[in-house]
Amino acid sequence: MKKIILFFFVIFSFQTFAQNFFTENFNKRKEYIILTNPTVQNLKTIQYLLHAHLLDINTHKAKFVGVFYSGQKYDFNETHKYIENNDLKNFFLQEVSGHLNKNNLFEENDCSSLLKTIFENSIGIFFFGGPDIPPGIYREKNTLSVVSDPGRHYFETTFLFHLLGSSRNNSYQPLLKEKPNYLVTGFCLGMQTMNVATGGTLIQDIPSEIYNAKTPEETIKLGRKNLHRNYWHKISDDTLLMTCNLHTIKFTDHPFFGTVIKMPKQWSPRVYSSHHQAIENLGKGLIVTALSSDGKIIEGVVHKQFRNVFAVQFHPEVSALYEDMYVRKFHPDDKPMTYHNIIGKQSVKFHEKYWSHISDVLRKN
Repeated sequence: MKKIILFFFVIFSFQTFAQNFFTENFNKRKEYIILTNPTVQNLKTIQYLLHAHLLDINTHKAKFVGVFYSGQKYDFNETHKYIENNDLKNFFLQEVSGHLNKNNLFEENDCSSLLKTIFENSIGIFFFGGPDIPPGIYREKNTLSVVSDPGRHYFETTFLFHLLGSSRNNSYQPLLKEKPNYLVTGFCLGMQTMNVATGGTLIQDIPSEIYNAKTPEETIKLGRKNLHRNYWHKISDDTLLMTCNLHTIKFTDHPFFGTVIKMPKQWSPRVYSSHHQAIENLGKGLIVTALSSDGKIIEGVVHKQFRNVFAVQFHPEVSALYEDMYVRKFHPDDKPMTYHNIIGKQSVKFHEKYWSHISDVLRKN
């Protein structure tokens, strides 16, 4: 009986520590980088970026803390197991609890105190891709969104509101006022959430709202360069078809990509795109840095006041962009190729430069 009690004590102690990192006796001399929605896949993504030196930081000094909301649908016990089974000494977890709904995200709420503690003890934060945001958060009726995990969106929206402020509550002083060089970046859903949190809105479905294409058959007629994910797999049973699209973007006159990332203005890099929603009205303080080739979809933003707050609509974190991992096709008649070969050397260099800038920001914080 004593052995059984001891076993459960050990397991409970591990999970309590793992889920409550910032409320335990953590080492404040370390530099912590926050990962929202720390699924096993997102941890593997960060591990790859570190191993490939795309995310080039001192891992002896910097540690990663996955922060998640108790109301999310994902089972973060899987992440606990992954960290423990792989002896990941640089990764920790923090659960945030409290009552969140679409009406209390843009104000002080049950999560505010812990979010402030997390911010004060970290140097930057990543917001990853994922499913559609509930339109009720940005005061619209759900017409074309597929919402699968509202808890995650409530949490990430209020977190970004606390960090950046919003036109939804102009009297609130954003946390970044205290540390204006703090890194806040996101990919795909991460950029959309940043926009919604600062008071912006979303296009709920690009093909139907922008191009009046209602079906996959109508959508593919728009041409490959105007598709932000692949619709061929909906009408073909070819198992090699990719669900994403690898299309080009263009930079605006804003100096972020030209001066900060140091990309030639005339370059049109090819990016990994997998979304059907996009920014409609811009949130408070956000400026457009990149557009789709036809100029209709916002592909990048940066904050007017906080220079290390920036995000993109595409996925620079996808490992297959940097290595010949597997072959895929966009069209059933295409020759199978790796993503790495499809985007080409110039676009790979663009992505490497983008990660180099993120690394530079984290090293300086």
